Amino acid sequence: MAVPRANTSKARTRRRRGINMRLAAPKLIECKSCGNLIMPHRVCPKCGFYKGRQVADPQTL
Repeated sequence: MAVPRANTSKARTRRRRGINMRLAAPKLIECKSCGNLIMPHRVCPKCGFYKGRQVADPQTL
């Protein structure tokens, strides 16, 4: 059975793991009524529109 010659350093281990554990940037879409960048499937905080209709008052958001 093969045995490694030396221990893997903490830096090398963390570098290898860190590639797969990094955070992804949030995906943003443009609001169809005002053009503001928002996260998908959420009410626009600027105009209160969702799926082309007003569902919330922008002052309360």
